[in-house]
Amino acid sequence: MVSERKREVTIYLDAVWALNFVFDMMLLMLTQILAREDHTRKLRIMFGAFIASLLVPISLYFPNVFLTTVYGKVIYSLFIILCTFKFKNVFQTVKLLLLFYFTTFAIGGGLFALHFLFQNPMIFSESGFLTFNNGYGEPVSLAFIIIGFPVIWLFTKRRMDKHAVEKIRYDELCSVTIQLNNETYATTGYIDSGNQLIDPITKHPVIICDEIFLRQWFTNAEWQKLYEAYEELNFNKIPQAWEKKIQIIPFQGVAGKSNFLMAIRPEKLIVYYGQEKIMTHKVLIGIQFARLTKDETYHCLLQPEIIKTASIVSA
Repeated sequence: MVSERKREVTIYLDAVWALNFVFDMMLLMLTQILAREDHTRKLRIMFGAFIASLLVPISLYFPNVFLTTVYGKVIYSLFIILCTFKFKNVFQTVKLLLLFYFTTFAIGGGLFALHFLFQNPMIFSESGFLTFNNGYGEPVSLAFIIIGFPVIWLFTKRRMDKHAVEKIRYDELCSVTIQLNNETYATTGYIDSGNQLIDPITKHPVIICDEIFLRQWFTNAEWQKLYEAYEELNFNKIPQAWEKKIQIIPFQGVAGKSNFLMAIRPEKLIVYYGQEKIMTHKVLIGIQFARLTKDETYHCLLQPEIIKTASIVSA
């Protein structure tokens, strides 16, 4: 009987440990998204989540250890951040630590709000009078946490994504550098709030570059063949050297008419946005076989999604 009870406790500890590991990993993933640390590998996030989950058995077997105190938890949280993300500088580390606490408090507060919303704080006493529950009401069930945690996680992520888009300064010119076929050229880009084009297959944002800028990567013969392929809808005319880098993106115009866009997959895109240097390769370049503006003020229409999701490599 004793051995069976010990066995049940061991299984329960394993379940709580595993659940805590998953939750910690989701919190660190949300921290990564908010900090735009795209270069952090998933393996490091899993390692950081494992380090964070170790607090469960430590608290159980050593309840009076220093790590269970407020100061100990702050130090341990800092250790989790250092295990998950590479150390760049003190400012970046503190920023990640605060974001980690922000996501923890946001999701924890969301779970508490959901619990308060669905529970019934008003009850009728035996005498028939309406009264309120004392204390914190009904305890939160494990099933509620398992279901509610991912819901609040997704809600928090989407709200933060929307907030990031709303903060973008539209109608602004910025410097853009594109690397393609190991050749790099720079131009001026324009953040276009009307450009919401997303590739339906890769889900990557699509920017638009005009003929004047893009022809730097092509010979005259290659550009002519590319233009003929677009005009005649004969994609066999795409130059052989560019076949693996060109793809077709369907889209619907303002009038509702279906159309398509020829796009190129670049090796790297860098946007100098304010004081930030934003870099990504998860983007497609739509080809405009004409000028974007008559005065050639800019040659690139940027998709706002890039400013939101791309990694900031320097301030």
